[in-house]
Amino acid sequence: MIDVKKIDEIATKLNDAIPPGAKAFQEDMHAQFKQILQTMLSKMDIVTREEFDVQTKVLAKTRQKIDDLEKAIAALEEKQGQ
Repeated sequence: MIDVKKIDEIATKLNDAIPPGAKAFQEDMHAQFKQILQTMLSKMDIVTREEFDVQTKVLAKTRQKIDDLEKAIAALEEKQGQ
């Protein structure tokens, strides 16, 4: 899932972009920014970099196994055909 600290960091950056005249609402807006970000990001199919890297490695291993099996099948078919 998404790191809450990152969401807070984004909300803080959005909060810092508020014009000085609206600073009275800063705390409330910060909380609302954070809530909106959490809600929107939770609706997206987002994975962490670590999860992505793990799945990439799993996919590479699976691809290698498929290649090995294809070669083994081709060798068996060739042997059977002789």
